[in-house]
Amino acid sequence: MKVTTLATSCDKKDCPTIYKTDRGTILVQGETPADHGLVIPAHETVVEIPVELIREAFGGHFGV
Repeated sequence: MKVTTLATSCDKKDCPTIYKTDRGTILVQGETPADHGLVIPAHETVVEIPVELIREAFGGHFGV
């Protein structure tokens, strides 16, 4: 899989980041919150990232 950085919140490797892949998908790196109250299947996860990171990666395309 080829991965390209779309947006990141810092210059380190341990910050929230959004990537695109050559598979036509998006990868999201962020904190794993424990207090979300959602029921998530064991094979999935939830990550938390700043809204500003979405704006940087995708502009106004998503209305956030």
